[in-house]
Amino acid sequence: MISSSGDPVLDRRLDWARAFLGERDFAAAAELLAETVEAAPTFAAAWFLLGEAREGQGEGDAAREAYGRALALDPADRLGAGLRRARLGDGTEGAEGAMSAAYVRTLFDQYADRFDTALREKLAYRGPELLLEAVRAACTAQGRELRFGAALDLGCGTGLAGVLFAPLAERLDGVDLSPAMLEKARALGLYAALEAGEMGAALQAVPAGSLDLVIAADALCYVGDLGPIFHAARAALAPDGLFAFTLETHEGEGVLLRETLRYAHAQVYVRALAGEAGLALLLLEQASTRSEKGAPVPGLVGVACRG
Repeated sequence: MISSSGDPVLDRRLDWARAFLGERDFAAAAELLAETVEAAPTFAAAWFLLGEAREGQGEGDAAREAYGRALALDPADRLGAGLRRARLGDGTEGAEGAMSAAYVRTLFDQYADRFDTALREKLAYRGPELLLEAVRAACTAQGRELRFGAALDLGCGTGLAGVLFAPLAERLDGVDLSPAMLEKARALGLYAALEAGEMGAALQAVPAGSLDLVIAADALCYVGDLGPIFHAARAALAPDGLFAFTLETHEGEGVLLRETLRYAHAQVYVRALAGEAGLALLLLEQASTRSEKGAPVPGLVGVACRG
């Protein structure tokens, strides 16, 4: 495992360092981790935690160097060292391609057992409900029934959105990078098929024009460049199909990597990419899907069709 060196003594040091970091004793953690990487220079997890300790001490350059060493030792970037390096910049330069699939998979495999409780009780998450309201509003405006044939849930996670949308579709499939999250979704018995994979690849794999509904609830905040997803969604949609999504947003331009290591997309950027992809936005409104530290996180909810 990447979090283990294979040496019980070094692994114990790593546990102590984590405890120091948890207590915000960054100096003690940095000292211990510097000794650890000297003894085990190929221990990626120790380099990553050293980056955290240096960052906590306000030593940005040293932190970036440590994260870089972790990334070099683990090119798949299961720890998210590339994200941390990008965040230590201005949050925009190099941010779009900084999040690896391996990081997202590892994050949610570890998070699966407490995911629903954490989102609903601690973060007041309401992404699926906002998405359903938006889809209902779009259907009402078009004078169409709130019913769909084939639907695909992108980044379906444990199936929170599936609970609301499965009754509206003849067939609902789901895709997620995390096998552990998919196990939770599978237990609901709502999905016709579930696939462990990347969202864009899943969209590209379906026959062109075959989906009546594509939903992405709280999933696109893990995608920097939305262009490929938007193009793939447009190709997958039936002539009267809908693509509904939530995003986190910010008041600047383009894409921002937030301190939470989630992407925020400016509204102007979203509109531009949708147009380039051949999607017509039926709805794009300010809406917060969750709270952090008691405050709503700025967000968007959108519904698009083929332009």
